[in-house]
Amino acid sequence: MQLEAEIISSAVTLPMKIEMEFATAEKPVVLVTGSAGFIGAKFVTAAASHYRVVGLDINPPASEVEGTEWVACDFTQEESVRQAMDTVQEKYGSHLASVIHLAAYYDFSGAPNPLYRELTIEGTQRLLRGLQQFQVEQFVFSSTLLVMKPVAGEDETITERSPVETIAEAEDYPRSSLEAEAAIRLEHHAIPVVILRIAGVYDEAGHSMPIAQQISRIYEEKLESYFFPGEAEHGQAFVHLDDLVDCFLRVIELRSELGPYEIFLIAEPDVMSYAELQEQIGALLHGSEWPTIRIPKVVAKAGAWAQEKLLGQETSINPRMVDLADTHYPVESERARRRLGWKPQHRLRDTLSKITGSLIENPAHWYEANGLAKPEEDEEKDVTAG
Repeated sequence: MQLEAEIISSAVTLPMKIEMEFATAEKPVVLVTGSAGFIGAKFVTAAASHYRVVGLDINPPASEVEGTEWVACDFTQEESVRQAMDTVQEKYGSHLASVIHLAAYYDFSGAPNPLYRELTIEGTQRLLRGLQQFQVEQFVFSSTLLVMKPVAGEDETITERSPVETIAEAEDYPRSSLEAEAAIRLEHHAIPVVILRIAGVYDEAGHSMPIAQQISRIYEEKLESYFFPGEAEHGQAFVHLDDLVDCFLRVIELRSELGPYEIFLIAEPDVMSYAELQEQIGALLHGSEWPTIRIPKVVAKAGAWAQEKLLGQETSINPRMVDLADTHYPVESERARRRLGWKPQHRLRDTLSKITGSLIENPAHWYEANGLAKPEEDEEKDVTAG
């Protein structure tokens, strides 16, 4: 009787399993490179209910997401990319609804690194060559807003038609993105392309190095937190991670309606000035107005050098950050709103209280999540408590 019951149970459940697998197989396949990263992991989770998501990354995901799969791929190695493409074709077929290309290298310190070329530029070329064996409805490249030239006037805004930086003059990070964009234009062939030039990405825990470093300096009341080496009314554009993920989903959904080569600027229209950002962080962390003293850039660079070289103290200020302090990136995202129906639902000024609140609630976790060294004062407290 027990055996008979098991056979009957199998007869009932087996067709349901087959039906579920068939439904999953019918979902359009979306490839995501850099799927284990900050943006990739969030996007994979959001896209899993709509698409059959295949992540390509050198590292496996921190946690498995139902309906998604991972294929190991090192984009700095030709053979690894070839094997990954063969695996994808064998397991998921030759039809890809979209390829979201997030894999790239970036170091906020501005230090030179061969991975800018080996991963960001040449890795993009390897991927595009490997995709020629597929029928790809869309290739989406996550570029950076920093490829655009900052504006000089207070009333100017940056649009898709604004000038970009020249490759010869750009620093490693935007230069690698510019060169990757150039490689895409040459090697995408019949594959439709969408270039997203994305502002600095953040969420409620921070996860944006410029914002996190500024918050940590003010939280620790470091000397450099009282000084600002640039135009206080200038500012950088940002975009919330959830809004960026929503943008990717809209791009995929509209893939049949977009042109063969599209460019969009993805940023919040509300740009906080450097002075406003610093003052608001100070008020949120210390409950009072935070004084800001403007100093020339040459003085800031000399001070950072002296603090590190002469006094032997670590500083989060580097020459590249000082130079960036004068740049101004007010963005007009009208084209993304009109063509994609995309409009950011978050604002950095509204999210700052949550970012600083997460720091106040659990400093150790916040510093670790943002990749920053824990303050010595907190370390001493931990030793005392232990």
